Amino acid sequence: MISEKLQKALNEQIGAELWSANLYLSMALYMEKEGYSGFAHWLKKQWQEELEHATDMATYLIKREGTPLVDKVDVVPTGWGSVLEVFEHVYKHECHVSALINSLVDMASADKDKPTQNFLWSYVAEQVEEEATALGLVEKIKRAGESGLLFIDAQLAQR
Repeated sequence: MISEKLQKALNEQIGAELWSANLYLSMALYMEKEGYSGFAHWLKKQWQEELEHATDMATYLIKREGTPLVDKVDVVPTGWGSVLEVFEHVYKHECHVSALINSLVDMASADKDKPTQNFLWSYVAEQVEEEATALGLVEKIKRAGESGLLFIDAQLAQR
């Protein structure tokens, strides 16, 4: 059985994952409107991953005799500026999510809840990858300049 404290924290993380999903969907729709279907495709994949994270966390809570909650999700931004600005925001957001997951791991450790620690370690590893990927895209976009954006857009459509 999971502690009330961890259950509450995981439910907050479920909300954060759903907010992240909406954030990436908003970005994807913006990129689509701006004519960058490859960037939009990549962001829609991120949207799907965030929904999977929320679902996995809810399922985990059920397995641990907790009660998952799907609460209200706050509004996300809708205007983004340049492609570079969008992906700089993606990188910053992934760093923020990493901090949230790390806090959950610390909380599970303090609670001596090894099953939850083990469950969360996969997210820690995934966040390292997500941050690196986002930062790599930011660097590619910076190096590519305006003329190279269409090339990167075409590459991201293959994801």
